[in-house]
Amino acid sequence: MTKFSANLGFLWTDLPLPDAIHAAKRAGFDAVEFHWPYEVPVDDIKAALTATGLPLLGLNTRRGNVEAGENGLSALVDREEEALAAIRQSIDYASALGAGAIHVMAGNAAGPAAHEIFLRNLTAACVLAAPHDIDILIEPLNQFDAPDYFLRDSAQAQKIIEEVSASNLKLMFDCYHVGRTEGDVFARLNALLPIIGHIQFASVPERGRPDQGTLDYGVVFDEITKLGWDHPLGAEYKPGGATEETLGWMAEFT
Repeated sequence: MTKFSANLGFLWTDLPLPDAIHAAKRAGFDAVEFHWPYEVPVDDIKAALTATGLPLLGLNTRRGNVEAGENGLSALVDREEEALAAIRQSIDYASALGAGAIHVMAGNAAGPAAHEIFLRNLTAACVLAAPHDIDILIEPLNQFDAPDYFLRDSAQAQKIIEEVSASNLKLMFDCYHVGRTEGDVFARLNALLPIIGHIQFASVPERGRPDQGTLDYGVVFDEITKLGWDHPLGAEYKPGGATEETLGWMAEFT
């Protein structure tokens, strides 16, 4: 049976994070994941996770100056100190909550210097995360939603993972982003499975619930199961209203 994780950066955003965790449990999710939970006290989140019994799959490093349009720090030239501080903060938070992974956000950058800085920051992140049994994830974002983001496709991400060569550096495979940018989700899943650390999904092209759009998630989820993947898949879609009113797909796909 396919298992699902609620990404609380998109779902139940009208609720305080601890309440959103409880809502995910009531809805039947098997796990949760966050974006940037850093303004919420760790103890409040830990209490909600303990009460619901839901595992926390992962969270993101801080984006930086959001008002200035920043979307991560780890590939930015002359920002290594801030990037490492964000990585350390995320590791502290993740380890306190028992999270299994951290998505290190590259940011809006391009060129050889950004590539080298990203490699250095990822290498440091992997070393710092290893004693806590935490995986480091990187995720390409599609050019329509994030035209300036450093990681643009899975081939670039794969090359970086190979260059860093750390056992705890893995790919965040988002079916939505791959579907928008690379098209053949099935082929990329098969090719990249050995380096994938987490899988997310949303409809293509509107990023809504998975029973909409051009990508048949009944087929996608069956294919993922056939590949032997048994970890919860991350529901990272825009509900466009009350989250509870968009969850009919769960009964269809489980």
